[in-house]
Amino acid sequence: MSRLFTIFNWNDHTRAVLSDVRKYIGPGLLVTVGFIDPGNWAANVAAGSLHGYSLLWMVTLSTAMLILLQHNAAHLGIATGLCLSEAANLHLHPAISRPILSSACLAACATATAELLGGAIALQMLFGLPLKVGTLLLLALVLWLLFGTAYRKLERFIIGFVSLIGLSFIFELWLVPTDWRGAARGWVTPAFPEGAMPIIMSVLGAVVMPHNLFLHSEIIQSRQWNRESEEVIQYQLRFEFLDTLLSMGVGWAINSAMILMAAATFFANRIPVSELAQAKEMLQPLLGSTAAQVFALALLLAGIASSITAGMAGGSIVAGMFGEPFNSGDRHTRAGMALTLLAGAAAIFCIQDTYKGLIYSQVLLSIQLPWTIFLQIWLTSSPRVMGKHANRPLGSVMLWLIAAVVTVLNVMLLLEFLK
Repeated sequence: MSRLFTIFNWNDHTRAVLSDVRKYIGPGLLVTVGFIDPGNWAANVAAGSLHGYSLLWMVTLSTAMLILLQHNAAHLGIATGLCLSEAANLHLHPAISRPILSSACLAACATATAELLGGAIALQMLFGLPLKVGTLLLLALVLWLLFGTAYRKLERFIIGFVSLIGLSFIFELWLVPTDWRGAARGWVTPAFPEGAMPIIMSVLGAVVMPHNLFLHSEIIQSRQWNRESEEVIQYQLRFEFLDTLLSMGVGWAINSAMILMAAATFFANRIPVSELAQAKEMLQPLLGSTAAQVFALALLLAGIASSITAGMAGGSIVAGMFGEPFNSGDRHTRAGMALTLLAGAAAIFCIQDTYKGLIYSQVLLSIQLPWTIFLQIWLTSSPRVMGKHANRPLGSVMLWLIAAVVTVLNVMLLLEFLK
């Protein structure tokens, strides 16, 4: 009888834990969208088509760095109840916080430019729409979703989009003969093929995006974390790390699938591809029209989802500058979301060369990213801000090391673009 009682209790405990997993999983997947945005697509397709499986290690390394930085951003939100923007506004002098947060707003606008442009390219692939018309349609849809949809519904939409993108690449991989032994080596063996440094820098240096760090520290609070006791905080931190780990793992799988598909399709046939529209055109004769359409549809979903999260990040940053949390019904949050997306769309109308437009957006991110990373690590390392939850010495060393690596890569990427 006692054994039966123990098993029954264990089952109750398991059900309670699984219920908590379902409750807390979600915010990380919204951040994952920034890890599989159209900019990443272009870099991954170029990596696979030009260098086969040899650059898969980039995805592994960048995902590991991303897990630590995103977990640290979420840690700030749980321990303080503040997002990164609110914490900077509260704990830094305005002469320091205002320029950093203003530059973060510009970075969010630059991100929105790349995301809307990626979605517009997908609409052009699918329906032949001019880029500017596609941009306006996408802008209207994203603003409608942000202003007219509750956060939990938006979260479900984006999780659905991520799932469909993942299924799309499973379908693509099913169609091609993949060298899984070569892929296994590529995931864990660093390689630097001739001429690959610009791609390596673009993937490793741009995988951590400023708006995602602001966004994660904000949306983690959508779960209404209970901070009334240390035991509860520690329990919630474990679930947050599980959410981040699983979500970044999904991003790792999807980014890897892009490289695998490009390697098995384009590299195997000695077809170099550097642009997304070119990838779709090349897929059609190799794998058929269905594979090409699925590729374009997945790109459209990525563009919509990443545009939504870029707008949310902009709303969070602006609201935090006024000492307020993200609230889609608040005028400051709405102004931030609208400003981010309208500025992103306006930039597309001002550029003649879409490729250069993507480059300029990445340059802005490269300039701003170190400031956001250093701001975050300073805040999360401060006992005055975090109390007993401040970063431990080993954690601080790891975070500063990652910050240095990402900063150096972004500076190298910036210099490469300016040549």
